[in-house]
Amino acid sequence: MQFEDELARVLPQDLPHRDRLISLGQKHLAMISVANEYMNLTRIVSPQEAAIKHIYDCVAPWRHFQSATHVLDAGTGAGFPGIPLAIILPQVRFTLAESIGKKARFVESVVDALELPNAAVIAERAESAVAAQRADIITARAVAPIDRLMTLFQLPLKTGIRLLLFKGPDVEGEIAGAKMDHVAGTVLWRYDLPDGFGSRTLVELRSHKR
Repeated sequence: MQFEDELARVLPQDLPHRDRLISLGQKHLAMISVANEYMNLTRIVSPQEAAIKHIYDCVAPWRHFQSATHVLDAGTGAGFPGIPLAIILPQVRFTLAESIGKKARFVESVVDALELPNAAVIAERAESAVAAQRADIITARAVAPIDRLMTLFQLPLKTGIRLLLFKGPDVEGEIAGAKMDHVAGTVLWRYDLPDGFGSRTLVELRSHKR
């Protein structure tokens, strides 16, 4: 599978550590492809879709993560968005939380294979681990609706931790439908995926009462 060629084609030229992401990102996707034969990691298997919907989607809003000290990736699944972001932002520490043991073990094998010193994996739910992790940002991609995430992370929000959520294009209705007492929901950035694969939105949730 030509993951490397597709990554070289679609990744933005101004991306930090772009060549490193092409090299390590293709290894990550290749490991997913092999593991997907015996484990249900993803339905996205073609090189084109995997490069765009997994890697590009995760790193497109990188500027909103670059000033963080520690990011907790809640429900990382096959390692998204945490691993691609950890590759291009080596100065930021990432903790990848995955409660399903076999998926957590797979992600740990990827972190080891890619030799990412700024990434660690925990096999537990992020909402249970967040107090011990002391992250300044919690991120989640395709994990749960906004109102559910607000409930799960209401205590971290109260302490000043920000939630940066990867959402689809119609997020305003989701924000409007959530009970946002003392929490502000803001669309930070909208971006289109290459090759007409749709659009995405990065949403920030943060407490405005501390």
